Amino acid sequence: MSFTIIYNDITKIAVDAIVNAANTSLQMGGGVCGAIFNAAGAKRLQAACDNLAPIKTGEAVITQGFRLPARYIIHTAGPVYRDGKQGEKDQLRSCYINSLDLAVKYDCKNIAFPLISSGIHGYPTIEAIEIATLAIRDFIESNSIDASLAIYDKETFEIAKDLIENRDSQIKKQNGVVMKQNERYR
Repeated sequence: MSFTIIYNDITKIAVDAIVNAANTSLQMGGGVCGAIFNAAGAKRLQAACDNLAPIKTGEAVITQGFRLPARYIIHTAGPVYRDGKQGEKDQLRSCYINSLDLAVKYDCKNIAFPLISSGIHGYPTIEAIEIATLAIRDFIESNSIDASLAIYDKETFEIAKDLIENRDSQIKKQNGVVMKQNERYR
């Protein structure tokens, strides 16, 4: 299946499921979480999340998409980055794998992720992109689902593009990653 890194607003993407970079209490937060809650309808989404909370870091749960163009929202709690020696990498990878597992369980054909933990959780951008890309590519090699990593800000998209196209990174060594820029976000 395919994997695309796109420069776009995740709340505008018409896919079977989008992923919310949630907190463990599944409460409306800021950043991408706040944007998803607002676009979906905060009151109804919060009521649905209250029935599923709390979750552990790396876990994933699912709700309907409400007013979003996505049928489902998969909520996963990313790790807060401390020093990279507290299991953050494995927890972050689990966010992607558990979200993908849940999407497949719900018969989703496509899914869009934000860059989990890279905002207020402080995960270094380059490491977050590498972990996301490798986890997603590993999963889709043996599962029938298309995945996108939706990056909202231009600077982070350019970092991802550089990792894919120029740097000698683990990501570059994997084939099949496509970079796409939505006209609206140029």
